[in-house]
Amino acid sequence: MFDAAKVKCECVEWIREFFEKNGKGCNAVVGISGGKDSSVVAALCAEALGKDRVVGVLMPCGVQHDIDCAYKLVNFLGIKHYEVNIKAAVDGVVGAIPSELKLTEQTRNNLPPRIRMATLYAVSQSCNGRVANTCNLSEDYVGYSTRYGDSVGDFSPLSKLTVTEVKQIGYTLGLPKELVDKTPIDGLCGKTDEENLGFTYAELDAYIRTGVMNDADKKALIDRKHEQNKFKLELMPMFEPELLSDGTAGI
Repeated sequence: MFDAAKVKCECVEWIREFFEKNGKGCNAVVGISGGKDSSVVAALCAEALGKDRVVGVLMPCGVQHDIDCAYKLVNFLGIKHYEVNIKAAVDGVVGAIPSELKLTEQTRNNLPPRIRMATLYAVSQSCNGRVANTCNLSEDYVGYSTRYGDSVGDFSPLSKLTVTEVKQIGYTLGLPKELVDKTPIDGLCGKTDEENLGFTYAELDAYIRTGVMNDADKKALIDRKHEQNKFKLELMPMFEPELLSDGTAGI
């Protein structure tokens, strides 16, 4: 019963309202991977603000085999864009870490997304921008993002929409079908999202929206990931000292 056209219009209006309150006249800065999420976010921002107020940032790490998809998107929308290759930055950090500290595979996989976010904010601060988060509800539900990498931003149009719903909005926006239907690959270890997760987005989306999952093993896996990764969506825990009657901190 998802009304993609209605939700698209509501999201466009929400983006306009965000910029009225949090950056009147500012630009939307979007990291462009060439996948459905960044494509839909960029298209929504272009409709909400006009293409002249959307800046796409392409951030390959060395050679990106599908960067043509990213260029197809920015050219289709007609938005200003920059390519910033982050390989030298990634190699610089890795090379600067003392050799006795052996970096884990997860560390190496998560470093590029964090450098990409630093790059997005560097571009944003230099062009009067606000950084768009491109995560969706399906990814957020099971923590499929890098903390302080692709999990952050200044505003998030898709965080309450599943992958299935995002794709429907992409069709409604008239985006090239090959971008909307592009098999999502994490860009870190070369596997598809679904290979990494252990279940399909269709299964996950149905479970999120209906609570029904007939495969007991997959249900347990989704529930476990959801619980383990809730911290990514929460504010950083803060120590709160007991206050004295005069309002100062006491021990």
